[in-house]
Amino acid sequence: MPTISTSDGVNLHYTDEGSGRPVVLIAGFTAPTESWELQRLALLATGYRVLALDRRSHGLSDNPAYGQRMSRHGKDVRDFLDAAGLDDVVLIGGSMGASTIWAYYDLFGADRVRGIVSVDQTPKMVNDEVWKNGFYGLDRHNLGTFFEDGVPDTGRGLSVTESMRRIGRLIETLGRVPQMSDARAPETWPLLQDHAEQDWRDVVARVSVPSLFIAGADSQLWPSEHATDAAATNSRAASLVLDDCGHAANIDQPDLVNEAIVKFLAGLP
Repeated sequence: MPTISTSDGVNLHYTDEGSGRPVVLIAGFTAPTESWELQRLALLATGYRVLALDRRSHGLSDNPAYGQRMSRHGKDVRDFLDAAGLDDVVLIGGSMGASTIWAYYDLFGADRVRGIVSVDQTPKMVNDEVWKNGFYGLDRHNLGTFFEDGVPDTGRGLSVTESMRRIGRLIETLGRVPQMSDARAPETWPLLQDHAEQDWRDVVARVSVPSLFIAGADSQLWPSEHATDAAATNSRAASLVLDDCGHAANIDQPDLVNEAIVKFLAGLP
């Protein structure tokens, strides 16, 4: 089991397969590396070196009681790239994994990064008078308590029944159910709260490498307009909204997500 040690002594698990230009997959809140299995197979078949990172308190990585903030997760990505000797990478993040990439970019800029793909992550989760594309029902007045019991069911978007049906393809491919972390654990709740408080719009606007924002038209968490509105702030960014697709776009519509990622990669300079 390959691991790297961060600057604050946390062992992070990762996978590393294939050859060619490197692509790094970073999963969302509570999700492990294996949630990317359908993308891993497609990218390997297309000729890329595919790496996937378990963030701290996710998957097979250590579960410390410290460092549960987005800035530290961004630094963890830097430690990972350093340890693995990676340059000229494309970073692909799903949900909170995309926010982790923006945290990395905020700290280190475009150094070592060739491109960025965000899979259904709004750059600002708190709704206000200007930004209406945040988490359904979340505003500055309830921010302190909104996630006390984990991620709430919004009653919006793709149904639970349909989401469970679609995850069947991933389970069949893996031969098991992906092992998710506990969203309400004392090690992970502070991270969810910190994540909710961030506003990455200024980072998105100044990213100097090509970016792609993928959104699910039927996301259970937020309006899909977050992708088009975020991409509109950066001349090097593009957006894609997938119909009949919830928040877990890489699981709900894996073929369309794979096609979009491969096309994006092929178009990079």
